[in-house]
Amino acid sequence: MKPQPSPKAYSENEVVRLVWLAIFISVFSFLFYQRRGDVLLYGDAVAHINIARRVFDSQTPGPLQLGTVWLPLPHLLILPFIVWNTMWQNGLGGSIPSMAGFVLGTLGIFRLARTVLSHSGEPDEEAKIWSWLAALAYAGNPNLIYMQTTAMGESLYLAFFIWTVVYFVEFHRQKDQAKADRFLTKSGLCLAAACLTRYEGWFLAALMVVTVVALAFRGGKGAEQGTPIPSKPAVVRFVLIAAAAPALWLAYNAAVYRNPFEFVNGPYSARAIEARTSTVNPAKGNLVAAGSHFLKAAELNVAEPAWEGRVWLVLALAGALAAIFTARGRAALLLWAPLPFYALAVAYASVPIFVPPWWPFSSYNARYGLELLPAFAVFGPLGISFLAQFAFRMGRPKAESGGWAQFAAIVVWLGLMIASYGSIWKAGAACYREAATNMRGRVELDKQLAGWFQSFPPQSTLLMYLGEHSGALEQAGIPLRQVINEGNHRVWKQPVDPEGLWERALANPSAYADLVIGFEGDPVWKAAKAARLIELIEIHTTGQPPAAIFQGRRPERPAMTGNVR
Repeated sequence: MKPQPSPKAYSENEVVRLVWLAIFISVFSFLFYQRRGDVLLYGDAVAHINIARRVFDSQTPGPLQLGTVWLPLPHLLILPFIVWNTMWQNGLGGSIPSMAGFVLGTLGIFRLARTVLSHSGEPDEEAKIWSWLAALAYAGNPNLIYMQTTAMGESLYLAFFIWTVVYFVEFHRQKDQAKADRFLTKSGLCLAAACLTRYEGWFLAALMVVTVVALAFRGGKGAEQGTPIPSKPAVVRFVLIAAAAPALWLAYNAAVYRNPFEFVNGPYSARAIEARTSTVNPAKGNLVAAGSHFLKAAELNVAEPAWEGRVWLVLALAGALAAIFTARGRAALLLWAPLPFYALAVAYASVPIFVPPWWPFSSYNARYGLELLPAFAVFGPLGISFLAQFAFRMGRPKAESGGWAQFAAIVVWLGLMIASYGSIWKAGAACYREAATNMRGRVELDKQLAGWFQSFPPQSTLLMYLGEHSGALEQAGIPLRQVINEGNHRVWKQPVDPEGLWERALANPSAYADLVIGFEGDPVWKAAKAARLIELIEIHTTGQPPAAIFQGRRPERPAMTGNVR
């Protein structure tokens, strides 16, 4: 779905300039990080690419290879671009949907800010300037710039999230019933896409369904610019579209895993990972502490010094209050939906967030704070504009100071952006540092494994648990159809095939695989030890469990053995 800008909102030339600017930032940053080898730093980015790949490149190919915990839309969008091995191996195929999301998200922030910051139905000159500054605050964020070069889902989700709110705000401002219904349907379609991208979308859908149903049952016209009540068919259509995506995923899990909530309580869920790894969560069970951790992560994503991040938050909150009291863009308050979602998720759903200034003084899932960037970009300008007007009126109550107040606000906002983003570039983007620090051991182990894989006889069948190290196969260029892995767990074949290829191979590794790759403690390692397979290579990497390559079926020529450290 391609968003079509309203001719009354902004000119075509503005859109073209903004889109080309966003494309330039996106492509240049990808080339920069790809040249440094940083596009595939996140283990999750590698996993996303390989989940998409195994839909057509697997021992058991098909749509049921999409897995269970991560939602399917990002993988489906990645899939067409990784048919070519080069785009699979260098990460570009996984980055393209994220880069497209970055461009669409920038355009969405521009359009949303233009609508919210306008004093009337027609945007004024102040709104035109501020909408450009809001778009620059979004597109110029160093953390988002890095994340959109990867196969991670943040950039793509933000695009769907932003356009959901864009269309909802425009629905809320429409006086014409037919146009309002069309905008509501467009908002629902973007919401469904968000629901198939990240679980935050499910929370957003619940909020919006309640809001739309409440609007449908209230009498008279809306308070903001005569907003009409949505028609009953439009409300029903919106609710059905919003509910369709979660219902589809629940049905998929029920059909494939015999458990509609497999992604919540299954072996690969956040709850299971927390129990298996004994991950510390300093805010577990404490809603206030959980919300504070998320807000701190949001601040770190817009500024390195703590006080600058706090200024962003204060300005955005001031803008939200201004929207409430002045009735300017109240519907855009949905941009704050990530805050209650992550407060609940961190406190009660096994989703820890670590930020360096607070115990345990490390970085983990701090990238989630990026989801408040749209709220900062839209409500920050509204907040600083409101505060500047208030300050000038307090100082000179009888003077006409509107122009000077806006000029001062623009200068301060530009100064804040330059100082904040400059501090991030100087220190290194927090999202990049998180990946580089936490994934260094995995990247090194994948590199060593890839070197050994390339020495294997062609067409060798491997048995390997891909959970953490599918990147080694990607680097070595070994097709996934040569690898028996946990994705070949064909539970949907029950009772015809009650065990599945994965289970049969674990029970008798030497009958199914030429070489067996295990990581200490994983199912393949345990199966190889139980079968007393000959260990050919053992690899030790700091911060990673030892990896071993075992002999499966007897080779046609002797294999090298060794111990690598």
